[in-house]
Amino acid sequence: MKILLVENEEGQRLLYEQELNEEGHLVLWARNGKEALKCLEESIFDLVILDIVMPEMDGIEVLPKIVSRYKKMPVILHTAYAHYKNDFMTWLADAFVVKSSDPSVLKKTVKELVRKNDEEKGSQGASAPETRGPYATAS
Repeated sequence: MKILLVENEEGQRLLYEQELNEEGHLVLWARNGKEALKCLEESIFDLVILDIVMPEMDGIEVLPKIVSRYKKMPVILHTAYAHYKNDFMTWLADAFVVKSSDPSVLKKTVKELVRKNDEEKGSQGASAPETRGPYATAS
């Protein structure tokens, strides 16, 4: 699976990239929402992991742009700030994961979304229904 990891903190980015690579995923990254949109225009991704607090264009601002342009692509909001879960703009995401030094919850959420996406594609092909937020996959 090809994942776009949108994270401005290098240490976090390296940790999650390594962990997801070990799970067999190809991970490319962007440092903010503007870079994420450029990456999405230039390449095809299966899933986006999106931080919220970033410079230039944050996750809250870029999320609706991603969802409207790439309707079937799952998006995981991944942030250190749990209170954003109450912000209705975040409900567009397929999952909300609070950052931790233990990436197991993030990896589990990625697996769940991959499985769900595969099931929808298998049962209904390209006409699979959208099941976006509030948090189609709870974590």
